[in-house]
Order: sequence, then C-alpha cells, then structure tokens
Amino acid sequence: MVHITINGKVVKAHKGEMLIKAIRRQQIDIPALCDHEALEPSGSCRLCMVEITREDWDGWKKLVTSCLYPVEEGLIVSTHSGDVLEVRKTILDLYLARCPQSEVIQQMAEEYGIVKTSYEALPDADNCIMCYACTRACEVLGKSAIAAVNRGRDKKISGPFGEAPPDCIGCLSCAKICPTNVIEWHDENGTRHIWGRTFELISCKECGKKTIAREFADYLIADRDIPAEYFEVCDDCKRADLARKMGGIVDQAKEVAL
Repeated sequence: MVHITINGKVVKAHKGEMLIKAIRRQQIDIPALCDHEALEPSGSCRLCMVEITREDWDGWKKLVTSCLYPVEEGLIVSTHSGDVLEVRKTILDLYLARCPQSEVIQQMAEEYGIVKTSYEALPDADNCIMCYACTRACEVLGKSAIAAVNRGRDKKISGPFGEAPPDCIGCLSCAKICPTNVIEWHDENGTRHIWGRTFELISCKECGKKTIAREFADYLIADRDIPAEYFEVCDDCKRADLARKMGGIVDQAKEVAL
C-alpha cells in the first residue's frame, strides 16, 4: 500500500494501480469515456486528466491522464483544480464540435457549462469520438475485425477497405462497449445485423429464445474451450432448471428431517 493525497485527504492506495481507481474509490466523480474494466487503459478520451504534484516539487505541477498514471507514495492529486476544469472544458468543447448530436457528449458538456461548441461543428458528424474502445475490445477477442481508416476529419472505424469485416463474429462487444452508442446493430427474425453482416442467432432448445450469434458460439467453442452443449439452452432456462433442482434438494432435506 502507498499513501497519496486526493483533494486534501490522505488515503491509501494499492501499489501499482492507476490513479483513476484510487480516485473513484473515494466516491469522487471524474469523467472518462474510454476507460473500461475489461480493457487495458489507453488514455484516448483525455477527460480523466487530473493535476499532480509532490511536496519536493517546489510548487511545480503537471496534468496527467489518471487512467494511465500509477499511484506513487506521497503523490498529491487535485481532481477539480482550475487548470483541470479548463482542460476538460476544452476537450468537451471539441467533442461537441465533432459529435454535436451525441446526447452523451451534450450531457457531459452541459455539466461543465458548455451548451454550444465554440468551434465549427461537423455538418455530417456521427457520434464516434475515436476512443478506440471498440477496436480494442475486438482485438482482445483476437479478431481485430475493425480498425480506424482514413485520416483527419475523415477518420472512422470500419472493416478493411470500408467493406463488411469478414472476421466479425457478431458478438456485439464493440457495440456494447462504445461510450456514445454509435455502432448500429439490430436483431430481427432470428438474425443479427451489424457492420453490414448478417448472423444467424442460436435458439434455446427449451423455450426457443434467441441467444447469441452462431459464429460467436463457434468461436467460443474453438478458442475458449466451452462445450457446444452450453449454448443449447439460454441463461433463463438454466436458472429455472437450477432453481427446480435446488428446490428438490430442499424438499428432500425437509423429508429427511421429519
């Protein structure tokens, strides 16, 4: 354990953990869009910046992304100093120009007093902030089906050469982890549609409920050593069956007790 000071309060932190975890453990709210416990930190969104200093720095301070900066003994952290707030406002102002229609960005900007961007808003903008959470999630799965293409304002997340990604397995990891909900997908008539691809959904043999894409199940069977039978029954039916079995055990125990 190490001791750090956060907003004037001395607290304990786990050696090696990132500042953002220690800060949030103190119930201090700092914004972050690209941070997710399932992924290694990247610092892409820059919103989690905080100000740090030490007693032996003679008043010198610097701004760091808290998701990438590990705790250190004696570190002094300010999460809402004047400089930190100005940086966050500037970042949110830029995001509002890039994603003027994003409700997530609008709400976050409004919390920092920004209701309209001071920059020229992109007329044909989508809600992607290029945080790469989706591509990182896909990479963790080992598929790397999507990536950033083009440059500058034309940069976007796409499949190879702008086409439907052939390595996509319809797992929805990218869509679920996207902080601004920009990745479109829908399930319809037993199929899933995402990234220009269509996937067959597996049906529960007990209730008929559609569960996951068959290609995703095949991937988990082959790469994660999950038995194929696991996907034959949905989670709801599994829980119901377990409840029935546990109920039977309880009834038998009562009979034995009597």
